[in-house]
Amino acid sequence: MSVKKYILFIFTLYISFISFTQRNVKDSSISTPWVSIHYNGMFTYGDLADRYGYLNHLGFSAGYKLKSNWVFTSDAAFIFGNQVNLTGVFDHLLDSQGTMTDVNGDIGMVYANPRGMHINFCIGKIIPVFSPNNNSGLYFNFGVGYLAHHLKIESQDQVIPSIELDYRKGYDRLTTGVNINQFIGYSFMSNSGFYNFYFGAYFQQGFTKNRRTIFFDQPDIPVSQDLMIDGQIGFRFGWLIPVYKRQPKSYYFN
Repeated sequence: MSVKKYILFIFTLYISFISFTQRNVKDSSISTPWVSIHYNGMFTYGDLADRYGYLNHLGFSAGYKLKSNWVFTSDAAFIFGNQVNLTGVFDHLLDSQGTMTDVNGDIGMVYANPRGMHINFCIGKIIPVFSPNNNSGLYFNFGVGYLAHHLKIESQDQVIPSIELDYRKGYDRLTTGVNINQFIGYSFMSNSGFYNFYFGAYFQQGFTKNRRTIFFDQPDIPVSQDLMIDGQIGFRFGWLIPVYKRQPKSYYFN
């Protein structure tokens, strides 16, 4: 399913919930499934900043909010960007003119950008202050999960033998490990309308290792297997999709 179709599906699902369910958000704290789509804008630091700059996270969360305002969720996100701080990765493949050629002898165009993903399990709490109801307020959570990132290498429709198929693994810097994350912000659940969202500061720390045994651009240098600290700091904005239980209908007879 494409990203556009996925978002359309979530939007349609949400409209269905608005149309066919009732809720009592204004009068009391409720328990409800918690579904959201979120975007993170992240600045890197630590070992991750040696490789990449600003990163985008586009993800999905699902879980459950209790009447006590404790929130339990799992989330997954696709990581992408276009700022690469690595230098000289393909220098040894260039000719005297500073170009790389494909199998037809034409100048090859190579694109390398950061890509990755993470999966987390989180626990959080909503504190109903500065809020229109007991289901909104300051929101913070903590999570732990799995992080993976690499350098995605593409040559479009050209075939450049030195970076095709398994050869790409010698350049992609595949890195994986455990990560922890923290969020502090504000969650808003509307009394009766369409607008349900949360936003705030997001922090992530990855404890990762290189998963390749050789870098082709540095064949004589052993690949470090030391633990790396992949830090990210930025913001998160999420569109919250609460799912409310249908209320029973009342019938009156004369």
